[in-house]
Parts: sequence; structure tokens; C-alpha cells
Amino acid sequence: MITMTPNDFLYLGPLAILTIVGLLLVVAEAFATGARRQFLMQLTVAGCVMSMLAAIATWRSLAPGQSVSAFSGMLVADRMGMFLIALFSGTTACVAMLSAAHQREHQWEVGEIFGLMLLATAGMAMIAMAGDMVTIFIGIETMSLAVYVMTAAKRRSRAGTVGAMKYFLMGAFASGFLVYGMALLYGATGTTNLEGIRMALATSESSPLAVVAIFLLLVAFGFKIAAIPFHMWAPDAYEGAPTPVTAFMAAAVKTAAFAGIIRVFVGALGGDVVPFGPMGWASILASIAAVTMTVGNIAALRQNNIKRMLAYSSVAHAGVLLVGIITAGIEPSGEGLSSVLFYLLAYSVTTVGAFAVVTWIGDRDRERVLISDWYGLAAAKPAAALVMTLFMLSFAGIPPTAGFFGKFVIFKSALMAQDQQLLWLVIVGVLNSMVSIYYYLKVVMAMYFREATGEFKPVSSGALTFVLVLCAILVLQMGMMPTRWLSYLGV
Repeated sequence: MITMTPNDFLYLGPLAILTIVGLLLVVAEAFATGARRQFLMQLTVAGCVMSMLAAIATWRSLAPGQSVSAFSGMLVADRMGMFLIALFSGTTACVAMLSAAHQREHQWEVGEIFGLMLLATAGMAMIAMAGDMVTIFIGIETMSLAVYVMTAAKRRSRAGTVGAMKYFLMGAFASGFLVYGMALLYGATGTTNLEGIRMALATSESSPLAVVAIFLLLVAFGFKIAAIPFHMWAPDAYEGAPTPVTAFMAAAVKTAAFAGIIRVFVGALGGDVVPFGPMGWASILASIAAVTMTVGNIAALRQNNIKRMLAYSSVAHAGVLLVGIITAGIEPSGEGLSSVLFYLLAYSVTTVGAFAVVTWIGDRDRERVLISDWYGLAAAKPAAALVMTLFMLSFAGIPPTAGFFGKFVIFKSALMAQDQQLLWLVIVGVLNSMVSIYYYLKVVMAMYFREATGEFKPVSSGALTFVLVLCAILVLQMGMMPTRWLSYLGV
């Protein structure tokens, strides 16, 4: 039975704000017409900012390592959860500003998308604060159902409908694996509480039921993060969705899936529980990480559509993040978890910035999603070409960008893990980072060393320009002063 105390609600502020404002947006959309739709975007950003401030205030009230259980252990308030909620809220606010400009330019005004966006973010907040497998499932489904609809928000787009259908079918398939894995883990431990699972597995021999459950959970979360071989939905969904929705999926949704992985595999199944051994999850995940980085980068090399290229790039980045997850699972008290959080922040900021540029240069007559459409951008719009180059360099892991230090801290923490048993995985990661430079520089070459094939008529939006400038500043600031951010992420 779930019991509630007045103190439980003190830590529920960020989640409650997202939920309440999201429901208000769903209702307000029915009465918003014409110019009033701009108010929906403003309300979305206001809700996200309030949630972010509430999360930061709660983060400051918690000491490093402190964890407060709420609602009979269904939710957990700690610094990591509050940081992730602040990141989700900030990402959603930026995407909302991109979405308003993109809808206006491309004439697909769908006011419901703002309410869905906040409700999806509320689901992400539940995952970030999850203390129970049931909470993780509810959070994932709340997030996923909203994103399925958002993917097909451009109703007349056949590519959007196809991408949404693939995403929905694969997501439903993954949910089945997740529920089945949860059921078997409950059968092996007698509880769905994450701390209870950790204690039960630590004090008993690993049962075959628990091993099968872990395999099923790996498959379920593999779909959510688009790891190889569970990535088949990602390129079509990313290409078919409206560009701001693609940014939301690539940044916020992927980060939320990794939040779930951290709660389950690092929190409940990490340390001395079952990370290694003949059937340990870390050894399996290491192979998946290596294949994901390699196949993702090789597939990205062949892409001429920038949204599909960034989709496969996202797959490759998931492989790098898995290296950090494995490190954190082996040594929960080490630097692995902080490195994963830093990388998630760097990746989210870079991704939103890159898709902001794609949104900015794509006018109504020509959205410019092919790399050949970017020919000559540097001559026509030098500032846009400069910030896009910055984001491409960050993705590639070239200093002094946030992406470079993100990869550096993950690989460094992996090298320090137990007798350098992840050395081979670090070598694979570094080699793949070198490969990725080629296709990121293809975009830079197109902008600076090719003749323009048409006139650039960028989207006019102050909010969009603000997002571009903010992301560029953060990418540079995180790259030049990473230690300050890492000190904040000492969870």
C-alpha cells in the first residue's frame, strides 16, 4: 500500500508543474486560434522555466549522495534526478521555441503539440525520480505515447506517418519486453522496488529467472535508446517527424531513456550485484556498445539527408554513453556516473543547437534537409555556418567543445575501471570518433567549399535565434570550463 506524507509533496514540485501546465495547455489549445497560438508556446516555456527553477532549488537543498524516498519508495529525490529534470525542462523550452517558428513557416500549426510536449516531459521527470520499476514503466509510457503522436504531427506528411507507425510498433514491442522483464525480476526478488531488488540480489545467488529478466530489460532499453540491433525505427522517425520534434526525440527522449538505464542497471543491478560474470549485463552491454558505435558511424557515412545522418549519429553517441553506463555499473562510487551526466548535457545542448540551425535555414519553399542544400551557406549566412560548424565539431569530439570533454571524461573513467578491463572498448570508441569526423566535416565542407545552389531565406524568429546563441555559448563554455560543470554533477 502506498502511503503519502506532507513532506512527499515538497519534492514533487518540478513534476507537478510540468503535469499541471501540460494539462492546462491541452485545454487552452481548444480555445486558441490564429495569433493566440503564440500564447501556447509562451505558456510552455514558462512552465518549463518554473519546473527548472523548482528542480534547481530542490537540487540545492539536497547534499551530494543524499536520497529522499517519497510515496512509499515509488519516487526518489536526489541530485541526479533533479539535474535530469532541469535538463529535460530546459531542452523542452528550447524545442517549444523552435516548434513555434517551424509551424508558422511551414503551415502545420498544431497547438496540441505543446501540451503533448510537456506531458512527455512529465513522463521523463517520473523516470528521473523513479524508485520503483512500476514508476519507470508509467514514465516511459507517458513519454512514449505523447512522442508517437508528435512524430506524426505534420498530418499531410506521408514520411511522418510512416515514421510514427514504425516508432509506435517498435515502442509497443519494447514495452512488452520491459513488462515481461519486470515480471520475471519480481518473481526472482519478490519486489519491484529498485532498492529492494538490489538488496535481494546482493544477498542471494543469481537465479536463472533474474538472468532472463536482465536480458529482457536490455532489449527493452536497447529499443528506447536506439542501440544496435534495436535501432531500425530511428532513421525513419527522425526523418519523417517535423524538425523540432526530431530535436526533442534526439535530445530529451534519448536522455530520459538513459535516466531509466541508470536507475535500473547502475542503481539496482550495479556494484557487486550482477554486472559481470558469465551472464553479467556489463559484459553483454560492452559488446552492444562496441557494435552500436561502429555500425552507427558506418551507416552515417553513407547518408546525404542531414536528419538521417544525425539519426545514425545519435545511434553512435548511444554507444559512447553505454561505455559510461558500464563504468558506472562496475564502480558506482567512481566517476562513471558524473561522466555520463556531463555527456548527456553536452549531447543535448549540441543536438538542440544543430537542429535549430536546420530549422532556421529551412524556408517554406525548401526545407533544406539534404547536405547538398547547404552548399554555400558560409558565403550567404556566415554566422549560421559558424555555429553549425561549432556543433559539428562538438559532435565529432574536437576541442575546445563540450563534445570533446564529454568523450574525454567517459573514456577516462572507463580506463580507470577495475584493472583496465574496458581498455578494448575505449580503443573502439576512440577509433569510431575518428571515423565520425568524416561525415561531420562533410557538412562543413558543403557550407564553406561549395557554390550555393539557391537563395537562402531563413526563418525569421527571435526565439529561434535565442536558442541558437544559447546553445553555441553553452557548447563553448562547457568545453572551456568543464570542471565547474563536473563539480555540479557530483551526485
